[in-house]
Order: sequence, then C-alpha cells, then structure tokens
Amino acid sequence: MKAIMMVVIGFIFGLGLIISGMTNPAKVINFLTYGNQWDASLIIVMAVAMLIMMLTWLWVAKKEKPLLSGSFNLSDLKKVDARLITGSILFGLGWGLSGICPGPGLVQLVSFKVEFLLFFAAVLGGMWLTKKLT
Repeated sequence: MKAIMMVVIGFIFGLGLIISGMTNPAKVINFLTYGNQWDASLIIVMAVAMLIMMLTWLWVAKKEKPLLSGSFNLSDLKKVDARLITGSILFGLGWGLSGICPGPGLVQLVSFKVEFLLFFAAVLGGMWLTKKLT
C-alpha cells in the first residue's frame, strides 16, 4: 500500500509541475530574469504550494504518527553552516543558469531530451562527488 501511495503522490506532483510550467526551462528562466520578458506567473505556483504545505503541516502536526509509517522521521539538524550555504548557492546557480530544478528535471527524463538527460547526469555526478568529498 505504501509503494502504491508513493507512486500516486509522485504522479500527482509531477503532473502539477507540468501543468504549472515548472518543467519548462524557458518559463523558469523568464521568471528568474527580471526584464521585458519577466514572467511572474510562477509566484502564484509557489504561493499555492506554500499554502498547501502549511495547511498539511498543521494537519499532520496534530497526528501521533504518519498514515503509512510507524513514526515521524524529522531532521534535528538546525545549524546553518558553510556546507549548507555552499550547497544553496550551487543549487541556485544551477537552477538560474539552466532553468531546471531537480524535481522538474526528473519529470522531464521521460521526454528523453538530451538536455534533461545531461542535467540529471550532472545532478547524480554532483551527489556522488559530494559523498566522496565529505
């Protein structure tokens, strides 16, 4: 049941990314670049996503355990260090230069377009390199 729910939720998430335009690098770059072609429509997408997350968080916070697991598994890491800041900067630069975020990039893998395959290979390479260096 847990695996089925994960597939259904992943499908809904991917569909939302496609419908909202988050999988279109040109739309994302037009959102991130202020100028004549600035596209503010992704602000609405992000605001709705934050509202859904906040409402879900309030609902889940009242539960003793998750629906499909025995207990919650929340991170207790609270410190902001150089590693977090460096990772955030690299993530932002990659997103801004390519217009592709890892989630939408994963959704776009089904298109078999070279740019998405290369992007995801770079994501995996970066994850591998991080494990080797830390």
